[in-house]
Amino acid sequence: MFDIEKIKGWFSKLVKNGEFATIRIVSSYSESISVRSGVFAPVSFDNDSGYMITVYSGDGSGYAASTDMTENGIKKTFEKAQHWAQFNKKHSVVPFSKIEKLNPSGTYSSPVKIPWETQTLPEKIGYLKLLNSKMNQENIVDRTASLYFIRKKSHYITSLGGESVQDFDFIIPYLSLTAAKGTVVQRRSLDSFAVAMQGGIEVFEKTGFNSENAKRLGIEARELLDAQNCPSGKMDLILDPGQMVLQIHESIGHPLEIDRILGDERNYAGTSFVTPDMIGNFKYGSDLLNITFDPTVAGEFATYKFDDDGNTAKKEFLIEKGVLKRALGSNISQMRANVPGVANSRASSWNRPPVDRMANLNMEKGNSTFNEMIGSVEKGVFMKTNLSWSIDDSRNKFQFGCEWGQLIENGKLTKLVKNPNYRGISRYFWNNLKMVGNADTFEMKGVPNCGKAEPNQAIFVGHASPVCLFSGVDVFGGE
Repeated sequence: MFDIEKIKGWFSKLVKNGEFATIRIVSSYSESISVRSGVFAPVSFDNDSGYMITVYSGDGSGYAASTDMTENGIKKTFEKAQHWAQFNKKHSVVPFSKIEKLNPSGTYSSPVKIPWETQTLPEKIGYLKLLNSKMNQENIVDRTASLYFIRKKSHYITSLGGESVQDFDFIIPYLSLTAAKGTVVQRRSLDSFAVAMQGGIEVFEKTGFNSENAKRLGIEARELLDAQNCPSGKMDLILDPGQMVLQIHESIGHPLEIDRILGDERNYAGTSFVTPDMIGNFKYGSDLLNITFDPTVAGEFATYKFDDDGNTAKKEFLIEKGVLKRALGSNISQMRANVPGVANSRASSWNRPPVDRMANLNMEKGNSTFNEMIGSVEKGVFMKTNLSWSIDDSRNKFQFGCEWGQLIENGKLTKLVKNPNYRGISRYFWNNLKMVGNADTFEMKGVPNCGKAEPNQAIFVGHASPVCLFSGVDVFGGE
């Protein structure tokens, strides 16, 4: 444990005239519980805490991190950050003196109705065993039911008196199974790790983490074993929210990150087909495409009040009626690129610097019912749940595969098909958006493993979307 008041006092005495400094203290606790093929795995517990100090001195900036919460530890860490800030004055490509000095003030807590501690560990294990048993059906060769819980606290303090405290409870439920018959193998999962949310035990019900769905996944995997292969050709494509998560994430989220647009990620995670001059005028998609950055949605996986550089979070349209309005970059990136951005400077933990990241990136609801979308298709495929993905390093050309497919013929859902895949080019794909589902088709999802930056940072991202219909898509089957 640490004394926050003492840390604030030690920290404030170290800042010199003309400097601006921040300290971000992060502590986290996690539990990982899993049952695989009826066998209970050892529970994993983790505690972690530390802090990062950032110093701005003229046009220089430097940071350093440590777990030493003593007065001497704070002093040494501050001096390291201060050294780099002063050294970088002569070499920095960013004029940090021009960046607004933010002083956030406020608190945030995840909306928890039923705290994680309400259920005992034996009760959670028993529930996982129940779900795992429901997946134990003929031809099922592997089955996993698991829960991952993370409690995180972030305390952000500035040398000008700003202070914010944010408390997060994250729950990641997971169901997955594999069916096999001869040489045919098929997989079904509860949206492939995409059902994560903030909250407590109530997240189980909200995400469909129940015995009914565990049994359904087993039945569907067995049905896929005998299904015909997905046909190939240009046709209409309907994607459920579980697959829309990946489509939004890869072909809108990553291309709009300003640091990627500026080339910062080129050597590791790639660049972007988007250029700064496109922002404000580029027709990214059809008039039906409305994408918002919204870290204010209650319960969504990446909701917060302030980002990790103290920017206040609010809802912003990135794409409105198909037109690119702003990009995904916080105050530093906005200044560098001279384009509008959002409050998305985020770090995975105390020992990583904040960079431009997605948070909650959502597609706004449309007006079409699911039956209207199906009824409008003469020839097409309805696909659910991501299975595989591949996208080029400019986040333009992509190829995605799904776990589940069903043919649409003359306005009706017909035969089940396995190994459904589709490919396209981001700008053309989104301009072929033909119909957007209404509130009845809308679902909130989460991605717990978005990787970026060097050293690598895996961060939590939220996505919400209705069912969507695209025309003229290159669909193909996989063996």
